[in-house]
Amino acid sequence: MYVEFNDMPEDSRVWVYQAARQFSEQEKELIVSKLAAFCDGWNTHGNRMPTSFQILDGQILVLAVDESGVGASGCSIDSSVRALRELENEIENNMTDQGKVTFKSDSGEISVASALGIKSKVTAGEIDSQTLVINPLVQSKKDLKSVWISAGNSWLNRYFPN
Repeated sequence: MYVEFNDMPEDSRVWVYQAARQFSEQEKELIVSKLAAFCDGWNTHGNRMPTSFQILDGQILVLAVDESGVGASGCSIDSSVRALRELENEIENNMTDQGKVTFKSDSGEISVASALGIKSKVTAGEIDSQTLVINPLVQSKKDLKSVWISAGNSWLNRYFPN
């Protein structure tokens, strides 16, 4: 069952999806419509779960499930990924590819790069140790307070001189 994101418990499990580009206003409306309907019926083995979603910075999509009653099963998680893949095909904006790094410039501009080519972004000076990147370790709603962390405090730290 769909629940407003602000009403979800802090320990709700979350999945953070990084879109390849900003969502347009029309796309945001479509996302809200489609995901509200999906969340309203999202279930695990026939048991509806309190679920929600939120769009952050116009480009980051967060799905949330309150697992205090019924935990999300593999099948229910797969159904959420299928729903997101259908949505990303409709708006032509990749959200489910895990092989990318999202970072934010000092001016607040969000960029996405392939994880395989991220070292070249560091070498070119596009990313330094203070550049904000999406924290891949976010697992709960309360963790969203640190969804953006400095690259020097992330797995990218290995690319910076000590």
